[in-house]
Amino acid sequence: MVKHIVLFKLNVEEPERSQVIREFCNAIMALPEKIDVIRHIETSHNINPAEQYDIALNSTFDTLADVATYATHPDHVAAASLLKGKVASRACVDYEI
Repeated sequence: MVKHIVLFKLNVEEPERSQVIREFCNAIMALPEKIDVIRHIETSHNINPAEQYDIALNSTFDTLADVATYATHPDHVAAASLLKGKVASRACVDYEI
């Protein structure tokens, strides 16, 4: 199994930041019904203002190939597009569990 963790730092201020986070998280949480390779997914905003990233996404897949299928799936692409132009930085780690 593969754990796929992504962190996003946004470049927008409140109240837009909260709206972007809410819309993105809702779109991501709707994906398991549309993309069958997702074994588990969760995402939310960072509640610790002392840290630099705004959104964390934690998901699990059977294989790295399944991560690639998810990444290119039209419904995931649509969800990711909600962050277009609003991300200052992104960090991603994929590892076997």
